[in-house]
Amino acid sequence: MVSQEQRRRQLAREKFLRQQQRRTEARRKARVRNSAIASVLGVIVIGAVALYTTHVLGDGDKKTEASAKTTPSASAPPSKAPDPCQKPAAGSVKKLSWKKEPAMSIDTSAKYTLDLATTCGDIPIALKASAAPHTVNSFDFLAGKGYFDHTKCHRLTTQGIYVLQCGDPQGTGMGGPGYTLPDENLKDASLKKHTYPAGTVAMANTGQKHTGGSQFFLVYKDSPLPPQYTPFGTIDAAGMKVLDKIAGAGESTGQGDGAPNATVVINKATVTKS
Repeated sequence: MVSQEQRRRQLAREKFLRQQQRRTEARRKARVRNSAIASVLGVIVIGAVALYTTHVLGDGDKKTEASAKTTPSASAPPSKAPDPCQKPAAGSVKKLSWKKEPAMSIDTSAKYTLDLATTCGDIPIALKASAAPHTVNSFDFLAGKGYFDHTKCHRLTTQGIYVLQCGDPQGTGMGGPGYTLPDENLKDASLKKHTYPAGTVAMANTGQKHTGGSQFFLVYKDSPLPPQYTPFGTIDAAGMKVLDKIAGAGESTGQGDGAPNATVVINKATVTKS
Protein backbone atom coordinates (compact mmCIF):
# COMPACT_ATOMS: atom_id res chain seq x y z
CA MET A 1 0.00 0.00 0.00
CA VAL A 2 1.30 3.47 -0.89
CA SER A 3 1.69 5.73 2.15
CA GLN A 4 0.46 9.32 2.21
CA GLU A 5 4.05 10.56 2.20
CA GLN A 6 4.93 8.44 -0.84
CA ARG A 7 1.79 9.67 -2.61
CA ARG A 8 2.65 13.30 -1.78
CA ARG A 9 6.14 12.91 -3.22
CA GLN A 10 4.76 11.20 -6.32
CA LEU A 11 2.29 14.02 -6.92
CA ALA A 12 5.02 16.63 -6.50
CA ARG A 13 7.25 14.87 -9.02
CA GLU A 14 4.43 14.49 -11.54
CA LYS A 15 3.52 18.15 -11.13
CA PHE A 16 7.07 19.29 -11.90
CA LEU A 17 7.24 17.11 -15.02
CA ARG A 18 3.86 18.33 -16.27
CA GLN A 19 4.61 22.00 -15.74
CA GLN A 20 7.25 22.17 -18.47
CA GLN A 21 4.87 20.56 -20.98
CA ARG A 22 1.92 22.77 -20.00
CA ARG A 23 3.85 25.98 -20.55
CA THR A 24 4.17 25.42 -24.28
CA GLU A 25 0.44 24.72 -24.68
CA ALA A 26 -0.55 27.62 -22.43
CA ARG A 27 1.49 30.09 -24.47
CA ARG A 28 -0.02 28.80 -27.71
CA LYS A 29 -3.53 29.38 -26.35
CA ALA A 30 -2.54 32.81 -25.06
CA ARG A 31 -1.39 33.86 -28.54
CA VAL A 32 -4.73 32.78 -30.04
CA ARG A 33 -6.68 34.57 -27.32
CA ASN A 34 -4.66 37.76 -27.65
CA SER A 35 -5.18 37.73 -31.42
CA ALA A 36 -8.93 37.59 -30.91
CA ILE A 37 -8.81 40.39 -28.35
CA ALA A 38 -6.81 42.58 -30.72
CA SER A 39 -9.48 42.13 -33.43
CA VAL A 40 -12.25 43.20 -31.07
CA LEU A 41 -10.33 46.18 -29.82
CA GLY A 42 -9.83 47.43 -33.35
CA VAL A 43 -13.54 48.29 -33.67
CA ILE A 44 -14.13 49.84 -30.24
CA VAL A 45 -13.87 53.53 -29.46
CA ILE A 46 -10.78 54.73 -27.61
CA GLY A 47 -12.49 55.11 -24.25
CA ALA A 48 -14.01 51.64 -24.41
CA VAL A 49 -10.68 50.20 -25.52
CA ALA A 50 -8.95 51.49 -22.41
CA LEU A 51 -11.65 50.05 -20.14
CA TYR A 52 -11.74 46.70 -21.95
CA THR A 53 -8.01 46.12 -21.97
CA THR A 54 -7.75 47.03 -18.30
CA HIS A 55 -10.37 44.40 -17.48
CA VAL A 56 -9.06 41.61 -19.72
CA LEU A 57 -5.34 42.02 -19.10
CA GLY A 58 -5.79 42.66 -15.41
CA ASP A 59 -7.61 39.37 -14.82
CA GLY A 60 -7.47 36.44 -17.22
CA ASP A 61 -10.55 34.75 -15.74
CA LYS A 62 -14.06 35.79 -16.75
CA LYS A 63 -15.95 37.36 -13.85
CA THR A 64 -19.56 36.51 -13.02
CA GLU A 65 -22.05 39.21 -12.10
CA ALA A 66 -21.84 38.12 -8.47
CA SER A 67 -18.07 38.41 -8.35
CA ALA A 68 -18.22 41.82 -9.99
CA LYS A 69 -20.27 43.05 -7.05
CA THR A 70 -17.75 42.04 -4.41
CA THR A 71 -16.17 44.78 -2.37
CA PRO A 72 -12.66 46.02 -3.33
CA SER A 73 -11.19 44.58 -0.14
CA ALA A 74 -12.63 41.13 -0.91
CA SER A 75 -11.59 41.04 -4.56
CA ALA A 76 -8.14 42.61 -4.24
CA PRO A 77 -5.17 40.23 -4.62
CA PRO A 78 -3.04 39.48 -1.57
CA SER A 79 -0.50 42.19 -0.84
CA LYS A 80 3.05 41.38 -1.93
CA ALA A 81 6.00 41.32 0.38
CA PRO A 82 8.42 44.22 -0.20
CA ASP A 83 10.92 43.61 -2.98
CA PRO A 84 14.19 42.82 -1.17
CA CYS A 85 16.37 43.27 -4.25
CA GLN A 86 18.05 46.14 -6.08
CA LYS A 87 17.47 47.54 -9.54
CA PRO A 88 19.23 45.64 -12.35
CA ALA A 89 22.52 46.93 -13.69
CA ALA A 90 22.45 48.80 -16.99
CA GLY A 91 22.57 46.55 -20.03
CA SER A 92 20.46 44.17 -22.06
CA VAL A 93 20.26 40.46 -22.74
CA LYS A 94 22.33 39.20 -25.67
CA LYS A 95 20.49 37.21 -28.32
CA LEU A 96 22.87 34.32 -28.85
CA SER A 97 22.40 30.85 -30.28
CA TRP A 98 24.59 27.98 -31.43
CA LYS A 99 23.87 24.91 -33.53
CA LYS A 100 25.85 22.46 -31.43
CA GLU A 101 27.32 21.95 -27.99
CA PRO A 102 30.68 23.71 -27.54
CA ALA A 103 33.84 21.64 -27.79
CA MET A 104 35.20 20.38 -24.47
CA SER A 105 37.72 22.86 -23.09
CA ILE A 106 37.60 22.54 -19.30
CA ASP A 107 40.02 20.59 -17.14
CA THR A 108 37.84 18.00 -15.42
CA SER A 109 40.40 17.56 -12.65
CA ALA A 110 40.29 21.25 -11.71
CA LYS A 111 37.88 23.14 -9.47
CA TYR A 112 35.45 25.60 -11.04
CA THR A 113 33.12 28.14 -9.46
CA LEU A 114 30.11 29.82 -11.05
CA ASP A 115 29.38 33.19 -9.46
CA LEU A 116 25.96 34.68 -10.09
CA ALA A 117 26.10 38.38 -9.28
CA THR A 118 22.38 39.05 -8.92
CA THR A 119 20.29 42.03 -7.95
CA CYS A 120 19.56 40.22 -4.69
CA GLY A 121 23.17 39.35 -3.83
CA ASP A 122 25.96 37.06 -4.98
CA ILE A 123 25.32 33.33 -5.29
CA PRO A 124 28.60 31.37 -5.54
CA ILE A 125 28.21 27.82 -6.89
CA ALA A 126 30.88 25.13 -6.66
CA LEU A 127 30.70 23.22 -9.97
CA LYS A 128 31.08 19.45 -10.34
CA ALA A 129 33.40 19.38 -13.33
CA SER A 130 34.42 15.73 -13.07
CA ALA A 131 30.89 14.42 -12.49
CA ALA A 132 29.10 16.65 -15.04
CA PRO A 133 31.78 17.71 -17.55
CA HIS A 134 29.45 18.52 -20.48
CA THR A 135 27.24 20.69 -18.30
CA VAL A 136 30.08 22.54 -16.60
CA ASN A 137 31.87 23.02 -19.92
CA SER A 138 28.69 24.51 -21.38
CA PHE A 139 28.30 26.93 -18.47
CA ASP A 140 31.93 27.97 -18.79
CA PHE A 141 31.35 28.65 -22.49
CA LEU A 142 28.01 30.48 -22.07
CA ALA A 143 29.20 32.62 -19.16
CA GLY A 144 32.28 33.60 -21.16
CA LYS A 145 30.00 34.82 -23.96
CA GLY A 146 27.88 36.91 -21.58
CA TYR A 147 24.88 34.69 -22.29
CA PHE A 148 23.43 34.87 -18.77
CA ASP A 149 24.14 38.56 -18.17
CA HIS A 150 21.01 40.68 -17.50
CA THR A 151 18.71 37.63 -17.62
CA LYS A 152 15.81 37.25 -15.19
CA CYS A 153 15.22 34.27 -12.95
CA HIS A 154 11.72 33.69 -14.22
CA ARG A 155 10.23 31.03 -11.94
CA LEU A 156 9.86 30.40 -8.21
CA THR A 157 8.06 27.40 -6.74
CA THR A 158 6.95 27.50 -3.11
CA GLN A 159 4.75 24.41 -2.78
CA GLY A 160 5.65 20.75 -3.27
CA ILE A 161 9.11 21.59 -4.55
CA TYR A 162 11.21 24.62 -3.65
CA VAL A 163 13.31 25.98 -6.48
CA LEU A 164 14.30 29.18 -8.24
CA GLN A 165 14.67 28.68 -12.01
CA CYS A 166 16.99 30.82 -14.12
CA GLY A 167 19.05 30.73 -17.32
CA ASP A 168 16.46 31.69 -19.94
CA PRO A 169 17.35 34.83 -21.95
CA GLN A 170 13.69 35.10 -22.98
CA GLY A 171 12.51 35.10 -19.37
CA THR A 172 9.58 32.87 -20.31
CA GLY A 173 10.80 29.34 -19.63
CA MET A 174 11.01 28.67 -23.37
CA GLY A 175 14.50 29.92 -24.24
CA GLY A 176 17.76 28.05 -24.72
CA PRO A 177 21.19 28.20 -26.35
CA GLY A 178 20.20 26.31 -29.52
CA TYR A 179 21.77 23.02 -28.45
CA THR A 180 21.00 20.38 -25.84
CA LEU A 181 23.18 18.58 -23.32
CA PRO A 182 23.34 14.94 -22.24
CA ASP A 183 22.03 14.04 -18.80
CA GLU A 184 24.87 13.58 -16.31
CA ASN A 185 25.53 12.65 -12.70
CA LEU A 186 22.04 11.25 -12.09
CA LYS A 187 23.45 8.82 -9.52
CA ASP A 188 25.00 11.58 -7.42
CA ALA A 189 25.32 10.46 -3.80
CA SER A 190 23.40 13.54 -2.65
CA LEU A 191 20.20 12.46 -4.43
CA LYS A 192 18.78 10.19 -1.75
CA LYS A 193 15.20 8.92 -1.65
CA HIS A 194 14.26 10.89 -4.79
CA THR A 195 15.07 14.18 -3.11
CA TYR A 196 17.18 17.07 -4.36
CA PRO A 197 18.60 18.58 -1.15
CA ALA A 198 18.75 22.28 -0.39
CA GLY A 199 21.81 23.87 -1.96
CA THR A 200 21.68 21.74 -5.12
CA VAL A 201 21.97 23.36 -8.56
CA ALA A 202 20.58 21.23 -11.38
CA MET A 203 19.56 21.45 -15.02
CA ALA A 204 15.96 21.97 -16.07
CA ASN A 205 14.69 19.98 -19.05
CA THR A 206 11.54 19.23 -21.03
CA GLY A 207 10.81 16.00 -19.17
CA GLN A 208 12.57 13.97 -21.86
CA LYS A 209 16.09 12.57 -21.69
CA HIS A 210 19.05 14.69 -22.79
CA THR A 211 17.07 17.92 -23.30
CA GLY A 212 18.92 20.27 -20.96
CA GLY A 213 20.04 23.58 -22.44
CA SER A 214 20.82 26.70 -20.42
CA GLN A 215 18.00 26.74 -17.87
CA PHE A 216 18.83 25.59 -14.38
CA PHE A 217 17.26 25.59 -10.95
CA LEU A 218 18.57 26.36 -7.47
CA VAL A 219 17.05 24.35 -4.64
CA TYR A 220 16.46 26.41 -1.48
CA LYS A 221 14.68 23.64 0.46
CA ASP A 222 14.75 19.83 0.16
CA SER A 223 12.53 18.97 -2.83
CA PRO A 224 11.05 15.58 -3.81
CA LEU A 225 12.03 15.00 -7.43
CA PRO A 226 13.03 11.97 -9.49
CA PRO A 227 16.74 11.79 -10.42
CA GLN A 228 16.17 13.14 -13.93
CA TYR A 229 17.81 16.56 -13.67
CA THR A 230 21.59 16.82 -13.90
CA PRO A 231 22.99 18.01 -10.55
CA PHE A 232 26.09 20.02 -11.41
CA GLY A 233 26.77 22.36 -8.51
CA THR A 234 26.25 23.27 -4.86
CA ILE A 235 25.53 26.64 -3.28
CA ASP A 236 27.50 27.93 -0.30
CA ALA A 237 26.00 29.33 2.93
CA ALA A 238 26.11 32.94 1.74
CA GLY A 239 24.31 32.02 -1.46
CA MET A 240 21.63 30.15 0.48
CA LYS A 241 20.88 33.31 2.46
CA VAL A 242 20.27 35.12 -0.82
CA LEU A 243 17.94 32.33 -1.98
CA ASP A 244 16.03 32.42 1.30
CA LYS A 245 15.55 36.17 0.86
CA ILE A 246 14.16 35.64 -2.64
CA ALA A 247 11.87 32.82 -1.52
CA GLY A 248 10.64 34.88 1.41
CA ALA A 249 9.21 37.48 -0.99
CA GLY A 250 7.01 34.80 -2.58
CA GLU A 251 5.80 34.35 -6.14
CA SER A 252 3.33 36.30 -8.25
CA THR A 253 0.38 33.90 -8.61
CA GLY A 254 -0.21 32.98 -4.98
CA GLN A 255 -0.58 29.39 -6.19
CA GLY A 256 2.95 28.27 -5.42
CA ASP A 257 4.43 28.49 -8.92
CA GLY A 258 5.05 31.74 -10.78
CA ALA A 259 7.44 34.62 -11.32
CA PRO A 260 9.28 35.63 -8.15
CA ASN A 261 8.04 38.82 -6.52
CA ALA A 262 11.67 39.73 -5.91
CA THR A 263 13.45 41.38 -8.83
CA VAL A 264 15.93 38.57 -9.51
CA VAL A 265 18.22 39.49 -12.38
CA ILE A 266 21.65 38.02 -13.04
CA ASN A 267 23.73 41.13 -13.63
CA LYS A 268 26.81 39.04 -14.40
CA ALA A 269 27.66 35.34 -14.47
CA THR A 270 31.31 34.33 -14.21
CA VAL A 271 33.03 30.94 -14.18
CA THR A 272 36.48 30.82 -12.60
CA LYS A 273 39.01 28.01 -12.37
CA SER A 274 41.06 27.40 -9.25
